[in-house]
Amino acid sequence: MQEAHVLVLTGYGTNCERETAYAARIAGADRVEIAHLADLVAERVCIADFNFLVFPGGFLDGDNLGAAQAAALRLKHTQTRSGRLLLDDILDLHQRGGLILGICNGFQLLVKLGLLPAAGGRYLERQVSLGHNDSARFEDRWVHLACPQQSPCVFTRDLPRLFLPIRHGEGKIVVRDEALLQELVENNLIAMRYTDETGEPTQSYPANPNGSPLAIAGLTDPSGRIFGLMPHPEAYNDATNHPAWTRGETGTPGTALFTNGVRFLQGQ
Repeated sequence: MQEAHVLVLTGYGTNCERETAYAARIAGADRVEIAHLADLVAERVCIADFNFLVFPGGFLDGDNLGAAQAAALRLKHTQTRSGRLLLDDILDLHQRGGLILGICNGFQLLVKLGLLPAAGGRYLERQVSLGHNDSARFEDRWVHLACPQQSPCVFTRDLPRLFLPIRHGEGKIVVRDEALLQELVENNLIAMRYTDETGEPTQSYPANPNGSPLAIAGLTDPSGRIFGLMPHPEAYNDATNHPAWTRGETGTPGTALFTNGVRFLQGQ
């Protein structure tokens, strides 16, 4: 059995790192640290010392050039003090069996790095992006979600339905072509979908807050160990976060996604 060591990255516009680290702690992680990206460059903190990497929500670089685009370029081209690319350290974590989670802005970063969905095992190939919501406005609401259990995603195991908050302006999945969209379906890489109150995937606004095709709210890679989602699981870390908790409605907290990740690592 190994321990779950979680690294939550921050800096350049990230704003959800503390809630995210808290969610990892109450999920049972053995070690949780928050580190600025500059700490990675200076090697004051090393990704090699962790096996669970989280990119939290926020507005990286003010979403200049598009959500997380500038941040993706930074990770692709910035070297650490010893001359390694930050992206290579991230890839190494995945190759040694680690987990990578991207939430909202972090999801936008993962797709622009080409780490998601990596259909066909084609990592670092940008296959999808996340564009402006169909409503042409920032959406801030709670949404019903379904997690297809045939997906290989380790984070969503035994969590068929969730109710989580979203807050984003660029959350609509934009797929390169219809062939790729079909590939996502056939390989079960759609790990989370927006649904109506009955649990049926929907394109109807506001249940689908951004108009994503096939109601896509989250994607995984073929290994199931990289997961990106637009909803904020870290923002539902206690029953009292639920908008109807005073009426006795609670459901499954978003921290269950973190718990699945921690247990996966600890069970290896």
